[in-house]
Amino acid sequence: MAKFLIKASYSAEAWASQIENPQNRIEIVGNQMAAMGCNLIQGYLTFGDSDLIVICEAPDNQTAAGMLIKVASSGALNNISTTVLIDPEDGVNAIKKASDFNYSPPSQ
Repeated sequence: MAKFLIKASYSAEAWASQIENPQNRIEIVGNQMAAMGCNLIQGYLTFGDSDLIVICEAPDNQTAAGMLIKVASSGALNNISTTVLIDPEDGVNAIKKASDFNYSPPSQ
């Protein structure tokens, strides 16, 4: 399964809802993701540019995108960014494939 790093920030309304009714949203969303065949590996609330970071697995890019589109459409999160994560073994294989690519850089 493909792995993803998702960073996002809560809207003011989402923070207000959580103050009103504190919940472990990472656990709740993990259960919702499981229903789509995805796995929330780890999630954290954070300080800084983002309010949360989630590492998850999804069967494919379309499933991950569909999940994130639904989340974004709720308005509860903004500044959502997704990074595809590559396992070290896959990274080494990609580096090996680079030798097969006959690339020519722009010439001056």
